[in-house]
Amino acid sequence: MKSILDIGLVTVLFLLGTLNAAYAEEFSAKVIVVIDGDTVLILRGNKQIKVRLAGIDAPEKMQAFGENSTQSLAELVLHKQVRVDSQAMDSYGRMVAQIKVDELNVNYEQVQRGMAWAYSRFNRSKTLLILQNGAMEAKRGLWAQADPIPPKEWRKTHATSQQQYGVQNDICGSKRYCSQMSSCNEANFYLSHCNARSLDKNHNGVPCENLCGATK
Repeated sequence: MKSILDIGLVTVLFLLGTLNAAYAEEFSAKVIVVIDGDTVLILRGNKQIKVRLAGIDAPEKMQAFGENSTQSLAELVLHKQVRVDSQAMDSYGRMVAQIKVDELNVNYEQVQRGMAWAYSRFNRSKTLLILQNGAMEAKRGLWAQADPIPPKEWRKTHATSQQQYGVQNDICGSKRYCSQMSSCNEANFYLSHCNARSLDKNHNGVPCENLCGATK
């Protein structure tokens, strides 16, 4: 006889599987903003959706090759109609998906160019690891560095939390303009926690696009 714990675990796993299955679909959409090297904002009909590219982790914008990675992704997808193969929703409410432009797998291309790491949390394909090894051997992109630091490790010592911004700026303070923001993290904090709508003039959910998204 199964224990109550076993039954509960099976139930949780079933519900998680059902939830992720609900997001497993393919559809076409237009990329309207490139936020960084592994995240974009797409327009599906009249709905804007933030998408995290599955299986990869790009350098943060303030990290070495962060801007290069963002520009690489913008070159591949910005203002283009893409095919989105959604797989799940992550803990930040972003859709996790594969993105293709015609027959080009953009997730794979970012890794092959040396503009992102293969990310084990959402990586179910050995292809990404093979492409990463090829980029490493050729010293493409971030692999030209002597000792590239994975974004996960970099964030531990460099990323400023939203809570820290709250303390530094007396909870919300008086900042309301992009020119007053020191980083994309700070802009996101003021938009989401301080209702600073002036940071999102085109109402696409991305504040201060000169800091948080490639738009050209």
